[in-house]
Amino acid sequence: MSFFSKLFGKSKKTTSYSYRLEQARSLHGQPVKYVTERREDNEDVIGRGGALAVHGDTFIVDSSGDRLFVCNIAELEVATLMSGDGVIVSGPNLLEDGKFRSIIVHFVYHRK
Repeated sequence: MSFFSKLFGKSKKTTSYSYRLEQARSLHGQPVKYVTERREDNEDVIGRGGALAVHGDTFIVDSSGDRLFVCNIAELEVATLMSGDGVIVSGPNLLEDGKFRSIIVHFVYHRK
């Protein structure tokens, strides 16, 4: 083991299934404040309230009483916002016949 790997830890492959599953499970049950989507030059709110869930091999975003996004975990991409108040979720949406979609999920703030 090299000095740098001891110092900074082992790097994780962000394309591996185990890494994506770990990210999805860390978001499971997270309450949602609102969901937005970037379209052309503006950002539109597409849902308010709801939660994130992992069901079997799929990741689900429920908001405003509807399912907005369903994606296989193997194809899911998750990036945390710099503020830590939400995530950008991207991947082929199974609700739209596999059309690639990228949405921004903002969390409900809870003091820890």
